[in-house]
Amino acid sequence: MSLSLRDLTVRRDGRVVVDRVSLNVSQGSFVGLIGPNGAGKTTLMRAALGLIAAEGFSDLAALPPSRRARRAAWLPQAREIAWPIPVEPLVRLGRRTDPDRRADTPAVAEAMAAMEVTHLRDRPATELSGGELARVLIARLLAQRTPLILADEPVAGLDPAHQFAVMALFQRLAGQGRTVIASIHDLTLAARFCERLVLMGAGGRIVADGPPAQVLTPERLQQVFGVGGSFLPTPSGPVFVTLPPPPSSPAPAPPDPADP
Repeated sequence: MSLSLRDLTVRRDGRVVVDRVSLNVSQGSFVGLIGPNGAGKTTLMRAALGLIAAEGFSDLAALPPSRRARRAAWLPQAREIAWPIPVEPLVRLGRRTDPDRRADTPAVAEAMAAMEVTHLRDRPATELSGGELARVLIARLLAQRTPLILADEPVAGLDPAHQFAVMALFQRLAGQGRTVIASIHDLTLAARFCERLVLMGAGGRIVADGPPAQVLTPERLQQVFGVGGSFLPTPSGPVFVTLPPPPSSPAPAPPDPADP
């Protein structure tokens, strides 16, 4: 499933937090939504899903709620579980939008195996570590088997091996025809796995949109993030590395009064 947004705008308390965003994401894409804290990435995805009021148009939000739930799966940032539900029933909750109950068991088993949480099936979710819970909630997302996935910081809190595994999984899903849009703060991971990056800046505007090498330029990094960065060659291919901001030029020394 593709996603089309036109002039999507979100206001809060009279302040624009997403400003006239137009975006077309084709089926089978893995798009990384990047930008500093407060740039409007989460708000944009929630508006696209129809979870908050917005001006403009989202073809996903325009669908009736029942169809929307079967088309798109949503992974929010919040990872709190308030009751001690075991892991397997928690993952199975992702199947509630699919009327085909025959697919429930294989979908849940496949999702749990993909996130390496099968051994946790009987553990109460409230007893999991932060990283374990993150993987269980991604498994619940995968169990929905929707054609469109929107994930808000899906690799936050995961160890490096599982960060790579989740990003590689999303990349494979896109290769199989599903569409994945994920907000990502780790620019190295975003550049490595996403075929396209959408960079949001101050005021909720899109600053750049395109392949990683075209988006992550030194000028944009300095402008939007206040850091440096570059692509470095490695045996596994080019890898993007963020760098500290360049030191500011030293101020000129004051004139020496004794100097004529």
